Amino acid sequence: MTPLKNQLIRAAAKARQFSVSPYSKFKVGAALITNSGEIISGANVESASYGLTCCAERVALFKALTGGKRNFRAIAIVARCEGGPMPCGACRQLLSEYAPLAQVFVADSDHLKRIREFGVSKLLPFAFLDVP
Repeated sequence: MTPLKNQLIRAAAKARQFSVSPYSKFKVGAALITNSGEIISGANVESASYGLTCCAERVALFKALTGGKRNFRAIAIVARCEGGPMPCGACRQLLSEYAPLAQVFVADSDHLKRIREFGVSKLLPFAFLDVP
């Protein structure tokens, strides 16, 4: 495992502890790293009105973007899920827009050393981009 993957997976696992998931009990953590090496983390936040729920990936991305960060190298996502949790369609779209060159690492929280890796473009090959 490369140091970057290991570092991001650990940061995502730590962020997972702050999940606010009273309905599903499905705790997800994410950690995004900029090209300059800064790590921004996030966890999922649920609402009784499920459509208002926000995924860990988007929380981390929104924190980074609203903090003036751009140019992302990778994102890690961790949850108790066989093979690791895959980003939803909304997360894939936002990653395609704001982190198109990032690598995506996913891992099961019970098996942090088993990491699957994807490029953002592989997750959403025909992203909705370049809106006039």
